[in-house]
Amino acid sequence: MVGMRIVVLAGGIGGARFLLGVREHARSIGAEVTAIVNVGDDVWMHGLRICPDLDSVMYTLGDGIDPGRGWGRAGETWSVKEELASYGAEPTWFGLGDRDIATHLVRSTMLAAGQPLSAITARLCERWQPGINLLPASDDRVETHVVLADRAIHFQEWWVRHKAELPAQRFVFLGAETATPASGVMEALAQADVILIAPSNPVVSIAPILAIPGIKDALKAPVAGISPIIGGAPVRGMADKCLSAIGVECTAAGVGSLYADFLTAWLVDPADADDTVVNGVTVVPTPLWMTDVPTTATMVRSALSALEK
Repeated sequence: MVGMRIVVLAGGIGGARFLLGVREHARSIGAEVTAIVNVGDDVWMHGLRICPDLDSVMYTLGDGIDPGRGWGRAGETWSVKEELASYGAEPTWFGLGDRDIATHLVRSTMLAAGQPLSAITARLCERWQPGINLLPASDDRVETHVVLADRAIHFQEWWVRHKAELPAQRFVFLGAETATPASGVMEALAQADVILIAPSNPVVSIAPILAIPGIKDALKAPVAGISPIIGGAPVRGMADKCLSAIGVECTAAGVGSLYADFLTAWLVDPADADDTVVNGVTVVPTPLWMTDVPTTATMVRSALSALEK
């Protein structure tokens, strides 16, 4: 539909790759896309503000992502990381590539000058030209921390350093309760014709967005979600360990239940079609492996068709 306004809640590599398909389909129908991206992964490292999800989306849509890793810059070098290790500078478990550091330097310098993250993201996107409107969920500092049996640590330490092997008791989105949606977020949601929930980690990519006051209540347009679980396993990453920590089964139905109070349609892979029931929600079997951009665009087309019924 020409002039359609599509809003996507997204985070992580899965969200970035899904947005490639959203952009592809949106261009074919003349639609406008806004992505509201998780900031819960954000962290200060070596004096720099790192925004992993925003950067993964920006690099992916700007054709600058490392295709093998799915994060960071293509053609990256690691001289600064090696020098920091030589000094014994902590944290040694989190590596920043030389090219990637340039992005963080620009962001951190602008933050120090008082610029909000949304304005900084727009400035960075002038280079990358992602073809969509890219917004952080909040301009305020919101960070996901993982509560363990004896302490709480930043999500990045749990995820990168410990590879999610330390049993998590719960996840806390520090700062979310007092945060406000970033500039443009509420306007985008109010004007949306449809809202899509990307196949991102529901616990640490989508939940931090919804934890920011006002966002969940603003999901008034028809909402279609795409399951990040196929055949009882995450498509990518360690969502199973995150779901286990909050007592939700690692199934398409389990994740759908987290979104049930605002979902209109829930897309699941045909492998899960017979086992998925989400009360009051239309379950739509659709091939969900994002093997390439055209296939992902077909998923998006299915999601939008489900919302038209």
